[in-house]
Amino acid sequence: MGNDRGRGTEPHQSGEDLLGPEEIARRMGVAKVTIWRWCREGRLPCIKAGKGWRVRRSALEDFLISRERPVTLTGQLRSFVTVPDNVMAVAQRPELLHRLDAAFLRVGEAHGGKLVKFHGEDPENLEGLRDAYESSGLEARRLETGGRLDFRIEPAPPSDRAEGLRRYLDEEAAAETGRTVWATFDWAESLGPREAISHQESVAELVNERQIVVATSVLEEVMNEWSPDLRRRSQLLHSGVVWLSDTGLSLSRVTPPPPD
Repeated sequence: MGNDRGRGTEPHQSGEDLLGPEEIARRMGVAKVTIWRWCREGRLPCIKAGKGWRVRRSALEDFLISRERPVTLTGQLRSFVTVPDNVMAVAQRPELLHRLDAAFLRVGEAHGGKLVKFHGEDPENLEGLRDAYESSGLEARRLETGGRLDFRIEPAPPSDRAEGLRRYLDEEAAAETGRTVWATFDWAESLGPREAISHQESVAELVNERQIVVATSVLEEVMNEWSPDLRRRSQLLHSGVVWLSDTGLSLSRVTPPPPD
């Protein structure tokens, strides 16, 4: 159980760096059975030691950080997004979609990443996008001038977006910046949902191959036009889903099926 961090390997740290469920339960003020359940479910990374479980101190610290409830959208995304990651960002209105985009890129900035926004060709829309990001707290023009943020025209046709992203990653590798790329796309509305999902699968493969972070943004009204099956497939295709509306924020993770 647990994740790859502790599965099937002996810890290289001393026993003093491993905590038992009793101590963790006492520190967190919860029942010991709760700690056992988190270990069984894989929510708390752990190591099987004989008939019991042990948790690395660093894994517990990461787990506690992930359970914090930051008060800002950027803070909440920072606790949610991982490296690598492939998330779908759904918003009720275009203004909220820009907020999500800006918050995602701010998280990438905090991680020291190289940021890239793929967009349409209209120069006026690009300037409006910069303004929207600035009003949402992302210093887009400063980051762009400093070489930390790139605006790239969406590949044509949009079905080539995985290849366009691959070319961008190759450019970054050649430049030897050493920064993890954080890329954001808008959902390819010009494609049919099934075709768009097919090409999103190619992006998902690239995320795992290159260890990058990608967010694909879509308006709620667009997703509502899809069949329930396509909506479910689109969400399962991504490792996480962020949903922002005027009434609240929803964050959810897609995890592999548990073992028997």
